[in-house]
Amino acid sequence: MLGLLPGRADWAAVRRSPRRDLLAGLTVAVVALPLALAFGVTSGLGAQAGLVTAVVAGAVAAIFGGSNLQVSGPTGAMTVVLVPVVQQFGPTGVLMVGAMAGLILVALALARLGRYVRYLPAPVIEGFTAGIAVVIALQQVPAALGVTDAEGDRVWAVAADAVARFVVHPRPAAVAVALGVAALMLLGARWRPGLPFSLLGVAAATVLAETTPVDLVRIGALPQGLPAPSLDFLDLGAASVLLPSALAVAALAALESLLSATVADGMTVSERHDPDRELFGQGLANLASPLFGGIPATAAIARTAVNVRAGASSKLAALTHAVALAVIVLAAAPLVGRIPLAALAGVLLATTVRMVEAGSLWALARATRGDALVLVLTFAVTVIWDLVTAVAVGVAVAVVVALRAVARSARLEQVPLDAGDHSAEEHALLAEHIVAYRLDGPLFFAAAHTFLLELSDVADVRVVILRMSRVSTIDATGAQVLGDAITRLRGRGITVLLSGITPGHDQVLATLGVADQLRRDGLVFPDTPAAIRHARPIALGVTATQ
Repeated sequence: MLGLLPGRADWAAVRRSPRRDLLAGLTVAVVALPLALAFGVTSGLGAQAGLVTAVVAGAVAAIFGGSNLQVSGPTGAMTVVLVPVVQQFGPTGVLMVGAMAGLILVALALARLGRYVRYLPAPVIEGFTAGIAVVIALQQVPAALGVTDAEGDRVWAVAADAVARFVVHPRPAAVAVALGVAALMLLGARWRPGLPFSLLGVAAATVLAETTPVDLVRIGALPQGLPAPSLDFLDLGAASVLLPSALAVAALAALESLLSATVADGMTVSERHDPDRELFGQGLANLASPLFGGIPATAAIARTAVNVRAGASSKLAALTHAVALAVIVLAAAPLVGRIPLAALAGVLLATTVRMVEAGSLWALARATRGDALVLVLTFAVTVIWDLVTAVAVGVAVAVVVALRAVARSARLEQVPLDAGDHSAEEHALLAEHIVAYRLDGPLFFAAAHTFLLELSDVADVRVVILRMSRVSTIDATGAQVLGDAITRLRGRGITVLLSGITPGHDQVLATLGVADQLRRDGLVFPDTPAAIRHARPIALGVTATQ
């Protein structure tokens, strides 16, 4: 339990550059304000719930989480899960579900299960991310069309009903505002990436609504301050009925938070998150948020990325973001209540466009047939059913595809001892600061991360030769992890050479752009002896310069 609580290292990080962290936190708050309002409205509990979640959950997760860079609050993926819960159990049911999910996350942290999320295949992650984007976009259709009474069992059914009602009673002002805000965000980000165009777009739409006689639905009155904590939502008798929803919320919170932390780590050189502490922090955040009327929270990839790019280096930045939002709630609640809902719909429509990396999706779809199948199935199930089912289906299909690939590549052969296996030579090479690794068997999602961790621990080496001739199969995740390992080694000043890549594996690597720089630099060789001949002068040259 003590290992999950904040320690000296956290506070030492805070003292490194507090001014930069404060500025980063203020930057994230500007970006997070319209998103918190929009996600609160989309969830069905209102803009106030979104702000409360950003403030309370954001502060608690910042203090107790396992990442120095993570920013938490309401997210689009969570609203996708919450909408049917609101429809079935009402607002108090959502608060109860959030508290139960918090307890589940704390239990997962105590059981040290956070590390296992890293085994999720890349096509599953990309598929449900693209599916989330589509679902969020569909959720904005009623507000973007100015329709307030659309109905349906699924989000796509509600969107279709909103379109039908709009055709009967069109409201062009709402459409113009939503599309205008979305266009401003997308075009403005290309022109001046550092400016908060989401906030500027919402402000412009509010001024337009106040100064012209357009018919736009507003957020409505907000209390000037945070609600008093309350346990009135507790209903232990309903716990068994709400348990499936709580499990879904907890699974999504764990998945999105740990993926976000991984993305944040990849954007830096030295930061590494603690997955179990991150689950613990998210659990406490989801226990605290319902006390003040907030919805379940997760880490937010978009806001975390802004935090990293703004120069954050400690938890102080995320905590500053939460405090800044609290000040806005206290000082500007009447003004926030005048914001048109169509403007928030525009913010989220632009956000969904940014969520989808078309190039990454296309590369995964072309990598292997199995990866394409997993990607498409995960995406389709996310849009048609729900996220948790989509992840379960995607992982199940990925396992089947991977096992099939392993079974087809397995061979039982008697191989004589090969004097040319270079085992003695490799010891001599190590003395010259050259090390050769032979990759045997499949390099796919279940084994890829272990390979990455082992290879990243290489020390006192000038040149690393990766012998690929005995790799039996490689998928998109394995290829991406191989590329990550190469990037990390090169970032430490280590020259990386590849040898013996088979044509089938070379096609996967080329499709995903792995080792492109090595090819351009002439560091990919047909066999190991050629790579060794090339490595010796490099190692001697590096040593000589030192």
